[in-house]
Amino acid sequence: MKLTEVNSDQAPSAEGGYSQAMLTQGMTNLLFISGQIPETKEGDIPSDFESQCRLVWANILAQLHAAQMGAANLLKVTIFLSSREYADLNSRVRQEVLGKNSPALTVIITGIFDERWLLEIDAIAAS
Repeated sequence: MKLTEVNSDQAPSAEGGYSQAMLTQGMTNLLFISGQIPETKEGDIPSDFESQCRLVWANILAQLHAAQMGAANLLKVTIFLSSREYADLNSRVRQEVLGKNSPALTVIITGIFDERWLLEIDAIAAS
């Protein structure tokens, strides 16, 4: 499978470690990852945003691993934040976790299903 970042010069450029679009060619597997939450399998929820963010990414990476994929297979990520105040820290943790990978990205400030959760992330991956 070949993944290609698409960033048209006819639209605003992507700033901050993401791509405006991702083109996949030769794909054989497509993985839709449901919204991952900041909860351990034992039901524990960290109290601070950074710990919750890292846990959500660990849960996403676990789903990718279960499908024999990794972060490099991510095409699209949607991040739901409970408050705009978490935007910068969210971006920093995301870029740290993904490294040079720059999937298409949407960040939405919204109410989250459980008020203890400060974020939720869903994703689409391909191999």
